[in-house]
Order: sequence, then C-alpha cells, then structure tokens
Amino acid sequence: MAEKKVSAEKKIVATAGIYDILRRPIISEKAAKLSESNGVAFEVAMQATKEDVARAVEAIYGVKPTKVNVVVVKGKVKSFRGRSTGTQRTVKKAYVSLPADAKLDLSANI
Repeated sequence: MAEKKVSAEKKIVATAGIYDILRRPIISEKAAKLSESNGVAFEVAMQATKEDVARAVEAIYGVKPTKVNVVVVKGKVKSFRGRSTGTQRTVKKAYVSLPADAKLDLSANI
C-alpha cells in the first residue's frame, strides 16, 4: 500500500485580523542597527502577544522568526510653551529576530 505523507507544518494564511497585529515598521537608529543582525522592529497592537506577532510575520512576510521580544513604551508627558501639558501615546513594540538566511522587504505586502 502507498502511504500518504502528511506535512507536519501548516501554512499560516494572512487573514484580515493578522494585518491588525502589525501596525507599522519602526524606522530608527536602533532599528537600523538591529537590521544588521537580521532583526526588525514593529509597532504592534496593545493586545498582541509574542505568539501573535510571530504568526503575523510568518503569514505576511513568509519568514518564520527565531525570537520575538515585546516591550511597552509608556507615553511621555510633554509641555507646550511652558503652559499646557499633554501626553504622548503609549506604544507596544516588537523586536523580531530572523534566521540568518532570511531577507525581509518591509515595503512589500503593506
């Protein structure tokens, strides 16, 4: 009898909810330095977990991340001309490490 080989890996399909997890890539000096060691930084939704971010990167860009670190950056209090004060928004960032052979084109699939 011929045996069927079942693929152990399931392909993750990009759905509408996946695109809500990754808000935008972060373009900064730290992100540029991170890209030298095959990493990329994203601003993500506040309710997103590390697993959600990894799944979204794999579905949108087709690259399975090796590691995901998440940090919440609290909004700073700023004063305007010394009189009134306001608060910047609180942001959640994800720093994603990619395999050595992976290349990520951030301008694609947006």
